[in-house]
Amino acid sequence: MESALWTRGAVMLFIEQEYAVRLSIRAVGDYLKRWGFTPKKPIKRAYEQRPESVKQWIDQEYLAIEKRAKAEGGETHWGDETALVNTDVLGRSYAPKGQTPVTMAVRGTRQKLSMISTVTNQGKASWMIIDGAFNHEKLIEFFEALVADGKRAGKKVFLILDNLGVHHCKPVKAWLAEHQADIEVFYLPSYSPELNLDERLNADLKHVISTRVPVITKAKLHAAAKNHMAFIETHSERVKSYFQDHHVKYAA
Repeated sequence: MESALWTRGAVMLFIEQEYAVRLSIRAVGDYLKRWGFTPKKPIKRAYEQRPESVKQWIDQEYLAIEKRAKAEGGETHWGDETALVNTDVLGRSYAPKGQTPVTMAVRGTRQKLSMISTVTNQGKASWMIIDGAFNHEKLIEFFEALVADGKRAGKKVFLILDNLGVHHCKPVKAWLAEHQADIEVFYLPSYSPELNLDERLNADLKHVISTRVPVITKAKLHAAAKNHMAFIETHSERVKSYFQDHHVKYAA
């Protein structure tokens, strides 16, 4: 099948090709519903992903990181960056039959912020909202905040990040080399970005912002992001639920 998604139309064509039976789109939808299938937003997965390598990373490298963290009284964090934009509209809205729901779009006032955050399987969330470009200076500033928080708790930070260029640049490597006693950084395999559990926090935040009344100013976008992140920070069970994602499940 050339279809990228298993839509009702794709299933209809598959049935016709395999069994020479022609069904209507509605009939296919009824069958799918009866069989327990529902429409879902697909998770993105890299074409070059190697499932056996993913399993190997989880079973060997990740478990080795966790073992070291426990032995050294440390704490494992999953970190990621994301962009927050006030023009995105996600989800669905109910309306009377035959009437298309309308949402008020922000026009000519596109605002953008960045955020870096981490989550732990014990339900802890750390974050920093950035007005402007994300660069190595902002990354180091966030590292410093993580280290300061770790010292207060008496725990070394074991941080798992994606393989972005900024994570490997010379200033970052030099800073990490000077603070090995307080923080160590490990990198996810480049073929599986969805392994990063902090992606679930990003999706949580973006969903909440996009389903509210559009925020016109950057200050209001910042306030909306800050309010929800403060909520997430105080609800450890919500953060722990990210680690129960059926695509990637880690022991809590």
